[in-house]
Amino acid sequence: MTQGYLRTPEAAKYLGIGQSTLERKRIDGTGPQFRQLGARIVTYAIADLDAWASQQVLTSTSARVAA
Repeated sequence: MTQGYLRTPEAAKYLGIGQSTLERKRIDGTGPQFRQLGARIVTYAIADLDAWASQQVLTSTSARVAA
């Protein structure tokens, strides 16, 4: 099976969040795992996006702990 990779704009769209939100999560370490290829190319494995999204399940709005 071939692993699929997306760059930041496509990964943000895949997750249904804004590109700047995904970039901010990458900077503060709260986002999905990523790969940096060179100075400017960042890619996300689709499997990592799915795994991260599945960890974001909450049962109430008060369940989110502020960082």
